[in-house]
Amino acid sequence: MSKRSEDIADLLRDWPHERGRLVARLIDGDDGTPRLQVRLDLGLLQMELDGRPDGLRPGGADSLFDLLRARRDEAAAIGPRPYSIDEDDCRALREEAVQIYHRYVALFGLGDYGRVVRDTRRNLAVFDFCRQHAEQPQDRLVLEQFRPSVLAMRTRAEAEAAIERREPREAVAALDAGIDELRHFFEAHSEPESREELFERSGEVQLLRGMRDALVPKLPASQRAELEERLRAALDAENYELAAILRDELRMMG
Repeated sequence: MSKRSEDIADLLRDWPHERGRLVARLIDGDDGTPRLQVRLDLGLLQMELDGRPDGLRPGGADSLFDLLRARRDEAAAIGPRPYSIDEDDCRALREEAVQIYHRYVALFGLGDYGRVVRDTRRNLAVFDFCRQHAEQPQDRLVLEQFRPSVLAMRTRAEAEAAIERREPREAVAALDAGIDELRHFFEAHSEPESREELFERSGEVQLLRGMRDALVPKLPASQRAELEERLRAALDAENYELAAILRDELRMMG
């Protein structure tokens, strides 16, 4: 029996790296399971599409996050004692979140928006989990700096999925909701005198607004009444930020 070669030079030569461009593809593994590959300048990444990208199952769970959530739920069932996670667990959760990040960026490039939404929601849940349960103050806050970019990616994927379904109204609604979440983020994490400026200067906000501005003129005229109804509801709820967004959309419709 010939020895199996571990040299991947031919594979890399047949699938060249393209500088400045994300190069990703789906392949069928030897076991028939589809896997995600990303071409890098010095090689490639291969990731599982579900569970942890590296395929590991900590404690038999789909991910470390799932394992720690299960432990939290078990602790809550036993009694009211507070649940916490130590520095090592927080570090491991961050490392796992980075793997998920690499996967959802590649999946976005391939147009797999459903899995992008799944993975971004999962990472946002990790941020919440660490903020609620980390023992050390720095571990509660360190991930918050990444929340705007993850919110924006999730919102883009939701909007793109709606566009694929030919539902521009749902895409605009997703973008509005994402922009509103970003506003709340800056209100919660900025000084009062700077929060509006930081919100307006945010690259994530500008990106989502650009998508929304490109979509609104394409909405059917019959949807004007729905936008007007949403505007009235926003005003009744004193959600003036959303009301301002909806007014802009109505103006763009002419």
